[in-house]
Amino acid sequence: MAVSALLLAACNDDTEKAGTKSPDKNKPTKEVKQEDAAAFPRTTSNTKEPLEDGHVNYGLVSDTPFEGILNYSFYEGDPDWQVLRIFDEGLLATDEDYVFNQEGAATYELKNDNKTMELTIQDGVKWHDGKPVTGEDLEYAYLVIGNKDYTGVRYDTQMAMIEGMEEYHAGKADKISGIKVEGNKISFTFKEANPSVLTGLWTYPLHKEYLKDVKIKDLVESDKIRKEPIGFGPYKIKKIVQGEAVEYERFDDYWKGKPKAAGVTLKVVNNSIAVKSLQNGDLDLATVNADQMDSAKALGNIEILGNLELAYTYIGFKLGRYDAEKEVSVMDRPKMQNKELRKAMAYAIDNSIVAEKFYKGLRFAATSVIPTAFPKYHNKEMEGYKFDPEKAKSLLDEAKYVDKDGDGLREDPNGEKFTINFASMTGTDIAEPLSQLYIQQWKDVGLDVQLVDGKLAEFNSFYEMLQTDSEKVDIYQAAWGTGSDPDPSGIWAKGASYNYTRWVNDKNDELLKQGISAKAFDEDYRKDIYNQWQELVHEEVPVIPTLFRYEFEAANKRVTGFDLKFFDWSEIGVTEAEPVK
Repeated sequence: MAVSALLLAACNDDTEKAGTKSPDKNKPTKEVKQEDAAAFPRTTSNTKEPLEDGHVNYGLVSDTPFEGILNYSFYEGDPDWQVLRIFDEGLLATDEDYVFNQEGAATYELKNDNKTMELTIQDGVKWHDGKPVTGEDLEYAYLVIGNKDYTGVRYDTQMAMIEGMEEYHAGKADKISGIKVEGNKISFTFKEANPSVLTGLWTYPLHKEYLKDVKIKDLVESDKIRKEPIGFGPYKIKKIVQGEAVEYERFDDYWKGKPKAAGVTLKVVNNSIAVKSLQNGDLDLATVNADQMDSAKALGNIEILGNLELAYTYIGFKLGRYDAEKEVSVMDRPKMQNKELRKAMAYAIDNSIVAEKFYKGLRFAATSVIPTAFPKYHNKEMEGYKFDPEKAKSLLDEAKYVDKDGDGLREDPNGEKFTINFASMTGTDIAEPLSQLYIQQWKDVGLDVQLVDGKLAEFNSFYEMLQTDSEKVDIYQAAWGTGSDPDPSGIWAKGASYNYTRWVNDKNDELLKQGISAKAFDEDYRKDIYNQWQELVHEEVPVIPTLFRYEFEAANKRVTGFDLKFFDWSEIGVTEAEPVK
């Protein structure tokens, strides 16, 4: 499955449960054996033929309902994405290195010195209402995303590189000159050659015939997106219980052939009962979080699959706001602008302890903002910010954040009381003790950090605060899902809606542009650019990368055809009428 750089940006931080809050400021009370996460298989071992009438029960493990924005052009949160990927998909598939191949619903060809990419949609690719998926449908997605009335977050640097897109976006043209359609063929011509078209081209069409009577500004709230969405994936939606569950039925005319199961039921399941549901056979598939790993490993009716995740958790600094009219971030919030303060906060926290004790080795300390799941571009030379409270104190002293009244907490350089407001999400039981650990470690170097409103925030309200640049928030703990395109512009460019820190930096803009230039078709050149970019982010510290992640999924032993990396729902089936218990 091709996943663009934007798709998973609004991840649930799912700060998983540590069990008990510790009186020790640096670790939980209970010592936990570290797992060898790399030892888990990626695919199910069951090789039997699936039942023709089998039904798969999927647990969406979340402490919050899915929002119900069920369209790739509009959704923003991970729960909606999990609902989406069962009934809709992109036109191009990817290989093991996340590069587009020729095995998807469309094939492609680069032309015009790599400035033009032409897609040809296979015959027999149909929407769930039986209408063919056409080049016009993919063009319509671009016309919607580029329109001034579009309310989503997909318009980005990559989109603006298409010839004529900026003119269309500004309302100066009715069409996008760089997009040409002829039946099942569609071509995109870019202002200059860009290697990210091979990993990040937007290939998620919109059913033009179905949606054309809805105004673009009204699409995101329409029933055709929220209650009666249509895709062209392996299953079509039969029934939605808003926020709680979805019933899917097999789409017999799916372009790859009839899917392996007759139907799928997705239901939202709280992490605290997920393993029990797996044990009882109520679920065939469900994510396993760190706090549940010991319980899950003890079950005899499941197998646990693991894979490096294209994501990292981080602590971000709110440095400004998003100017919606100009479509750029503006760094106009002075409180966290001092770079030495940000570095001190990075040195003050011990992410190795968090990875080992809270996550049982199922995560590991992050050193950069390109995860190790991108081995070509992750800067292996970087060590990140290692725990060094004495260095943190020294940096704070030099920056004139000092304790002037003897209460153990530092005032700002003007001698005023200095409190940092920290937003962090609810999740599993780890969420609270992890937030308190960071708060305690910052207190140990003299910084007064307090949770926003004195409590953790629910997923949807948390991201609303970030998106609207709430003045309540000075720093926040969240996660980026990078997607399969190594180009980080979609979440780091000054015009990116997902740039929640609102960090603006000329060198950042320059390096991001070079990373998707024609020269970047040379892999060594691109690697060097992204190494420089990672070093820049490390030096400027708009975020503190905290943890890289493994993802884990439990599968009932009757499940066959499941690959955690590619998650091809058309191949997933069950070989027994009843779940193994």
